[in-house]
Amino acid sequence: MTSVTVQEAQTQLAQLIEQAAGGEEVIIASDSATPMRLTPVARGFPKRRLGLLEGVYTVPDDIDTPFEKEIEEMFHGDADSE
Repeated sequence: MTSVTVQEAQTQLAQLIEQAAGGEEVIIASDSATPMRLTPVARGFPKRRLGLLEGVYTVPDDIDTPFEKEIEEMFHGDADSE
């Protein structure tokens, strides 16, 4: 494990990236901040599965205009009561 200060990390960034890519843990520490760990991002992000919840939920037919009747009643009153 390599531990460096922020100032050292600024001057040696390329070298530290190579070390982290090679599997070595690199810690960047400073007196005023929480220490950070330099690690490579995992390759091959998991693929998103579309349609995972197909059939679990039902989508209403009026999805584009939900509560249309209720909103009309709020502005114009109930048509049945007139």
